[in-house]
Amino acid sequence: MMKRFATDQELLDLADEVKQQLRPVIDRIEKVVLQNQAKVLAAFQSSQVSDFHFASSSGYGYNDRGREIIEQVYADAFGGEAALVRPHIVSGTHALATVLFGLLRPGDELLYITGSPYDTLQEVIGLAGDAGNGSLRDFGITFDSVPLRENRVDWQQVAAKIKPETKLIGIQRSSGYAWRSSFSVDEIAEMVRYVKNIKPDVIVMVDNCYGEFAEQKEPTEVGADIIVGSLIKNPGGGLAPSGGYIVGRKSYVDLAAARLTAPGIGAEQGAMLGTNRSILQGFFLAPHVVGESLKGAAFAAACFEKVGLLTSPAWHERRTDIIQAIQFGSKERLIAFCEAIQAAAPVDSHVKPEPWDMPGYQDQVIMAAGAFIQGSSIELSADGPIREPYIAFMQGGLTFEHVQLAVLNVLQNLRLQKLI
Repeated sequence: MMKRFATDQELLDLADEVKQQLRPVIDRIEKVVLQNQAKVLAAFQSSQVSDFHFASSSGYGYNDRGREIIEQVYADAFGGEAALVRPHIVSGTHALATVLFGLLRPGDELLYITGSPYDTLQEVIGLAGDAGNGSLRDFGITFDSVPLRENRVDWQQVAAKIKPETKLIGIQRSSGYAWRSSFSVDEIAEMVRYVKNIKPDVIVMVDNCYGEFAEQKEPTEVGADIIVGSLIKNPGGGLAPSGGYIVGRKSYVDLAAARLTAPGIGAEQGAMLGTNRSILQGFFLAPHVVGESLKGAAFAAACFEKVGLLTSPAWHERRTDIIQAIQFGSKERLIAFCEAIQAAAPVDSHVKPEPWDMPGYQDQVIMAAGAFIQGSSIELSADGPIREPYIAFMQGGLTFEHVQLAVLNVLQNLRLQKLI
């Protein structure tokens, strides 16, 4: 059956060689997984999760004890005072927008200190799109950012740009579509200390997408006021059918809840429509699933480096999120890569991805996403903007074995097209 994904014995031998090479890396990842599994298990036990918490609610969703327990478990595991975890949050971008509109007021400034925010947040802020579309800019909320200096925070510029009206500082943990390492929790802790020393009342928000359970701590455990993410990424464990989360200080979570629903309603309403079990079970499995994804990313990096491609992070580097970037240097290689990832998927493997004008992105994007849950980034997927230097961003993998097969399929496809 392996011949289906790699007919070349040389590729199979390469995979065996890489797995031996990765043994110390895998051991390191498994230590993180064990620590995070203990943390999540403790949160379930302290909240006394029971099977009646899996029951569904409808209508207004009043008195949904399962929903309350989900949010209690998230807050406990992530080290926050409170949490908002809902299937009604449609994406990570929606979760971020909910916090930004919930906490900021006309005349306030949003300052990103990790460079320009991810592409899909540009229209939320008002940096792209039509005027009058309901962006922060339309509400008189200003924006500024501090470009990274050699891919790290420019501390001098951060100090210069924090003003009296700077209400909220944004930190993007992942690299987005940039060629850089993602920020570690230790680095985020340093950012929090630095900006709080300058302006103690500033709110620090971390876009935590792709980073949950990649390390032993989350940003809320090192001083961040609020963290935001998607349930169809790491914390959903591949089971949550939709949704997002917001965790942090209770007063800030309450404001975000009022924005998600309405003032006076906040977190008290919102029928879960039968999702309680999958959200809870997915969160329980998340540390293990993230570990599988991290192993797969390291395997991919090592394989692609062996055929002469640049990767970020390198195979041996410590990982702070599940994203693996590979620089292909040509449009043809990038497209061939995504085609092969799609062809190795359990769902829609017969579909051939093509670059398209995806809403929220400035360039055409090609995406491979043969997932059980549409758009799930904890399931193996890959994407990249059609722009130089033609970088693919691979993420996810519910099992290490699936990632191995997909990477072998990519290498075979590139060889058949004489692209490597």
